[in-house]
Amino acid sequence: MSDLKKSSFISQLNVFNKDNYNFKSSTNVTENSTNSDEASDVEAGQQFATELDQGEKRLGLLSCIGLICNRMLGTGVFAVSSTIYTLCGSVGLALIMWAVGAVIALSGLYVYMEFGTAIPKNGGEKNYLEAIFKKPKFFVTSMYAAYVFFLGWAAGNSVNTAVMFLTAADTEVTKWNQRGIAVAVIFFAFFINAVSVKWGIYLQNALGIFKVGIVIFISITGWVALGGGLKDGYQSHNFRNAFEGTEKATAYGIVNALYNVIWSFVGYSNVNYALGEVKDPVRTLKIAGPTSMIFLAIIYIFVNIAYFAVVPKDKLVSSKLILAADFFDIVFGGHAKRAAAAFVGLSALGNVLSVIFSQGRIIQQLGREGVLPFSKFFASSKPFNSPMVGLFQHFIICLITFLAPPPGDAYNFIMNLISYPMNIINFAISAGLLWIYYQRKQGKIEWNPPIKAGVFVTSFFALSNLYLIICPYIPPSNGESVYESLPYWIHCVVSWGIFGLGGCYYLVWAQILPRWGHYKLVTKDILGEDGFWRVKIIKVYDDASKNEENELDYISNHDNSSEINTSNKEEQIEYIISGKESSKEDVADDASYHERHAY
Repeated sequence: MSDLKKSSFISQLNVFNKDNYNFKSSTNVTENSTNSDEASDVEAGQQFATELDQGEKRLGLLSCIGLICNRMLGTGVFAVSSTIYTLCGSVGLALIMWAVGAVIALSGLYVYMEFGTAIPKNGGEKNYLEAIFKKPKFFVTSMYAAYVFFLGWAAGNSVNTAVMFLTAADTEVTKWNQRGIAVAVIFFAFFINAVSVKWGIYLQNALGIFKVGIVIFISITGWVALGGGLKDGYQSHNFRNAFEGTEKATAYGIVNALYNVIWSFVGYSNVNYALGEVKDPVRTLKIAGPTSMIFLAIIYIFVNIAYFAVVPKDKLVSSKLILAADFFDIVFGGHAKRAAAAFVGLSALGNVLSVIFSQGRIIQQLGREGVLPFSKFFASSKPFNSPMVGLFQHFIICLITFLAPPPGDAYNFIMNLISYPMNIINFAISAGLLWIYYQRKQGKIEWNPPIKAGVFVTSFFALSNLYLIICPYIPPSNGESVYESLPYWIHCVVSWGIFGLGGCYYLVWAQILPRWGHYKLVTKDILGEDGFWRVKIIKVYDDASKNEENELDYISNHDNSSEINTSNKEEQIEYIISGKESSKEDVADDASYHERHAY
């Protein structure tokens, strides 16, 4: 491809606030080079800028607030308050745990906002991990792919939806009816998101508005109860000695209580997955993130105050997943418990729809990049112009997740299996941000994103996640294990095993197979016809003739043959494999993506 055409191609990029995203070294290197071929052969010292997505910016401020709230407000506050109280031993400590969890989540929000405004593109933590951990090449990408591929994020609320619907039907919850309805719920979520993206979104939004109304109603009812407004002035009087029983709390109980709280705040980084589609991402993140977090943190505490104002302590311990239903039963009597269970079940269903919607797209994106085996299969949008294969993969993983553990342990196991590896990811990201701060202080890089978490907030988030990584290994005492029949450490071991699978996949995919096949894996930035950048991992063979055959096969079989934005296949091939003949060291070091776009 001629230099003129390359220059024309690059000139189409809309670089956002370029001065904020420079990456410099203190070494003296000429910074005004215009040769694009040199960009992939840089030493630390040149200056880079993030190339932004050019697709339609459809997400405004209200949409982003909705994305965060709809993902965070699942069933946590309806389902886990009973467990948190049991683990803490007192009303006062349980409320403190909710406040501490909110502070941890808020600190995490600012860490993600800093990375989001530094790398304002679709992808979320995958982008940030790849920006921090550049070597060994593809190692962190493989670990992240295993984390996404093997965790059934939507499984927990599928189980809870089943429990709520059975309670609403006034039917005994058994091993098989719980599992049967959970299977039906996850299949429904898969089917509607696969067949009709539009109707899936409509249903998600409707249920999102509905569950916000539920938590506000519970909060108001709690204040009425505290004011003596219930029938005959009924109150539980749980606040008279709010910290009674705190001495029974243990380190194991506290850390598992925090896990339950943090489970309820999962989703504060939801906008980061779609930042390339956000209008004015800096302003939107500054407002949408804190507004959503603070609103839901206050609502969560108000809902728990309502529970404690109405439900007696012995009932708080025994309610488990149906605490909200027991609350309505005490306040309104009659059929209120069944109605409340139906409401909470619909709320849980909304979360299942939202989670499988996003997870299916992450799987599709990994397929499009070439990270997963059979990548073209996972990248497909056929036959309904939706990520049906990615959605189906998550459906299968969810089935395995809630069918494998014993029914009584299923919900807690799923919740911990999601939370524990998430804490590992969060620790890696926050520790990486501290490393960036250190490099900036040493004058090795420039790092000035518009939103900054700061050293104190980032350190607090890192230490909080380190605590949540280490403490689950402390043996429980007094029979307070969150599992009935599973070992207390099972979710930790399974989580590390999943990351281990990612490491094994890296060895095979990025090390062994390339050596056997005499090729190297290279990343290229591709601007799709939808206007959004993505990384494409391709094979560059030692035999040049195989490169042309490989790229012709990719172009002819990929869903979007015009994605590289050039006029014909010959130019597409030349664009993808450009730089191979000019420098084999280029291929070996392959700094083209991780260093041009990381900062």
